[in-house]
This record gives sequence, C-alpha cells and structure tokens, in this order.
Amino acid sequence: MATELIGQRMTSQRKLLLEIIRDAGGHLDADELFQKAKGRDPRISLSTIYRNLNLLKELDLVAERHFVEDHHHYELKDTAEHHHLVCRSCGEVFEFNSPLTPKMTKDVEETSQFQITDIEINMQGYCPNCPRDMHQESSI
Repeated sequence: MATELIGQRMTSQRKLLLEIIRDAGGHLDADELFQKAKGRDPRISLSTIYRNLNLLKELDLVAERHFVEDHHHYELKDTAEHHHLVCRSCGEVFEFNSPLTPKMTKDVEETSQFQITDIEINMQGYCPNCPRDMHQESSI
C-alpha cells in the first residue's frame, strides 16, 4: 500500500483498517472493525475507527454499504461492480454480478438525461441456509 493517500499520510491505523477490510472480504461494520483492530493494536479507539473510515470514504478507497440493519458496513472500493443479496434472517451478505446492470444504466441515462456515477443494488430475502418456516412474513 502507498505511504500517502492523496495528501494524507498512510498512518498505521489507516493501513490496519484497510488490511482488515481486505482480509475479511468486506461487509464489516465499525464495531467488527474495532474488535479486529483492537486485537492487533490495543491502543486503537472506536473514534479512531470512525474518523479513519470517514477519511477512507472521502478518498474513495472504502465504500459504505447500507443493508438491513441500522448500521453501515464497509468494503474496499474496487473497480469490479457487484451487488448484494442480504438475508433477512441470518444477516449474511452475498455478492453477485448482473449482466443487466450496464443495459439498465444506459436505458435510464438515455430516458432521464441523468448521468449515473454510482449504482448500489441490495436485494433482501432469505438465503438457502435459513429454515423455510422463517420465510413467512406477516402481512399487515
């Protein structure tokens, strides 16, 4: 990893966060990052985690994802476009690609005159590992 991040120093805490997110394959929330980081650097604080996550987002190195829970998850920003399936029962997040995304993007841009710069698709449902009786949702 570089020693400089577009005008910002690559501190040991930033490097540690990027390594943890990379090694985990992403989808960690701030508390999970904190616990993993604390295991490797006992001096690190939760406020340091949040402060550095905000900077890494601003530098476009980390993506913040909003899934079913009230908190955010983080993954490395990469060039490979992908989307997410989120299990409403166990919370597991699965990544997927779709050949329809480029066509949908082009169609929307042409009909709306809107220049799309980012796409985030999160589909929610139930994974095959969760019991089928958990799939029944009450209708109100």
